[in-house]
Amino acid sequence: MSLAVPIDRLLADAARHRARFGRPLVTLTYAQSLDGSIAAFRGSRLAMSGPESLSLTHQLRAAHDAILVGVGTMLVDKPLLNVRLAEGEDPQPVVLDSRLRLPLSECLLRGRKSPIWVVTTERADAQKQKALEAIGARVLRVPSDARGRVGLGGLLERLAALQVNSLMVEGGARVITSFLSEHLVDLVVITIVPVIVGGLHAVEGLVSSDGREAIDFDGFPQIQEPKIHEFPKIQEMEVQRLGKDLVVWGSVA
Repeated sequence: MSLAVPIDRLLADAARHRARFGRPLVTLTYAQSLDGSIAAFRGSRLAMSGPESLSLTHQLRAAHDAILVGVGTMLVDKPLLNVRLAEGEDPQPVVLDSRLRLPLSECLLRGRKSPIWVVTTERADAQKQKALEAIGARVLRVPSDARGRVGLGGLLERLAALQVNSLMVEGGARVITSFLSEHLVDLVVITIVPVIVGGLHAVEGLVSSDGREAIDFDGFPQIQEPKIHEFPKIQEMEVQRLGKDLVVWGSVA
């Protein structure tokens, strides 16, 4: 199957991007329903992509140096984060885990060519770090943000220092929202599946460029309404049908 998304062209300048900005080029990719849902409710798993768009996801994985998910996605979906439906090498798996909640029994930690990187904050339990490292993980500590979560800017700087030129971000919802809110996304590849779920949205409580939230995580609107031009915009957007799904991609302003 020919590539629906010109991956090689999009990532051609990843090394130059890292050298210029001091962080990897970030591709945000996920599958959603027509109404923007990625799950029926928080903590549930919902496989939506058709076989053609799923194959594209694995092509994207093979093209990136590393792949990142939040620990919530790991606990619910238990993704392998490897390449199975395309040719190419597995990306380096990275898990955001501010409180080191990843279970020691997690199968992703075992039998890999390279250790999984678990990114946490300075406050995470030192004994849990030792236990994770004893079974093959590499724990990276970076400064926390105002909410006590892993600071994404520090995370990307650390990955750049580890020679990661391109990073694929797969989710979940809070991770997707955080990367968009902090304007740390360079490319998006979004699969839209022809079904209406009415569930957990991929993007929730997005912050505008001046730091104001349109809707916070509890669903209450903020006093000052942001303007549409303050939010991330997709440039040079292209759309292609893959099987029953639509794939939308482009760069992010």
